[in-house]
Amino acid sequence: LGRGNNIYEPPRFVIHQLTNNLKEMHRNRSKALCCGGGGAQMFKEAEKGDKEIYELRTEDALAVDPNVIVTTCPLCMTMFSDGIKMKNKEGEIKILDLAEIVAEALSL
Repeated sequence: LGRGNNIYEPPRFVIHQLTNNLKEMHRNRSKALCCGGGGAQMFKEAEKGDKEIYELRTEDALAVDPNVIVTTCPLCMTMFSDGIKMKNKEGEIKILDLAEIVAEALSL
C-alpha cells in the first residue's frame, strides 16, 4: 500500500481502532525499507553485502519487541516469516495480514 500507492495512514487508523499498542519500526512510511519480496529477492542469489534484505527488515521489526508483525503485503508475509524462522522466534511472534486482525476482531 505504501510503496505502490502512497497509502500510509488508513492501515494505521484501523490498527488504532483495535489496539493502542502500535509500535512503528524506525524506517517507516516513505522511508521504509522494502523486504525485497516485490523485487523478486526471494528468487535470486544474494547481492553483495553482509545480510539478506529480509534479515535487515526482520531486525528492524524485532528492534521494537513486537508480539505481532502486521503487513498488507503477501510478499512481506513470506519474507518476515523466513526472517522470524531464521531468528528462532517462531513461537514468540506472529506475522499477520491486517485483514486477519480485522477478521479476528469482528469474530468476537
